[in-house]
Amino acid sequence: MTTLITGGTGFVGANLVKDLASNGHTVVSMDLNAPDSLMHNFISEVASNISFVTGDILDQQFLDNIQSTYKIDRIIHAAVYTVNQLDLEIEKSREIIDINVMGTTNLLELARKAKVKRFLYISSGAAYGLAEEPDQTFNETSIPQPDFLYGITKYTSELLTRRYSELYGFSSASIRLSTPFGPMERVTNHRGVMSVFHQWTRSAIKGNAIEVSNPHTGRDYTYISDIADGVRTVLDAPELAHDLFNVTAGRWIRYSEILESLRRIIPTVDITVTNSENSVGRSSEPSRGPLSGHRLTEDLGWTPQYDLDAGLNDYINWRKRIGYLD
Repeated sequence: MTTLITGGTGFVGANLVKDLASNGHTVVSMDLNAPDSLMHNFISEVASNISFVTGDILDQQFLDNIQSTYKIDRIIHAAVYTVNQLDLEIEKSREIIDINVMGTTNLLELARKAKVKRFLYISSGAAYGLAEEPDQTFNETSIPQPDFLYGITKYTSELLTRRYSELYGFSSASIRLSTPFGPMERVTNHRGVMSVFHQWTRSAIKGNAIEVSNPHTGRDYTYISDIADGVRTVLDAPELAHDLFNVTAGRWIRYSEILESLRRIIPTVDITVTNSENSVGRSSEPSRGPLSGHRLTEDLGWTPQYDLDAGLNDYINWRKRIGYLD
């Protein structure tokens, strides 16, 4: 069986490509960007199971040509325009909608024509909207109330995925991810703002000071290897009792906890709490309570393997090993 992964050289996509290939899957990785040296290094041990194609999800003919060449029977659609800044949302609104909604439609059309066995849409906790309280937990029965264009396009694509599945008879599920951290996060054409994990681990490894203005804010962070494992669990399941799953560690992690963990791993790290406008962790940054992973555990027996310390340590070791300090 051959699985097409869109956005395959991006942050989440690259980890999906490696995870599936490491577990015996034949993978076609598609992305607007050709794989760079970092990507080739990342998948080097399983490269024989991976084919790379470069093209645009808005090009339906290109997608049809992929099918005729590789005989795709499963699709994971992870390509997305990631938007976490208001000015970008204002400036690029049409492009965001085109990529995130029309791109999904094109992949669903491919799924229909190819008669795939399963289609997974990689969604986001942003589809739920923001929490009124930091400890508010979202499960799959929570009513989606997306606040920003990114979450709106994610929820729209979930609905399209469900309806195409009903109309054309292929198995599908949407998978809402909590906030990922770990290897292969980097600036791309459609991902411009890096997470605190990316910024702080880089500073700590290079011996630079870390400034944070609001150590008590946070997110529901999940290590990217767990996310990839959770997605593969859904992809490989013989039957799905539901068509919507959260993949998450299920815990709200404050910035202060991340910094404490970072200090345990790199004791010499210099951390300062500041009111600087340029520091990470401004209180005005939107946040969301944690997602619940109960359904995925109950339906398919999946549980995350990395706690904060284990994930952060693995991520730092990866950055040191390959010398990735950008």
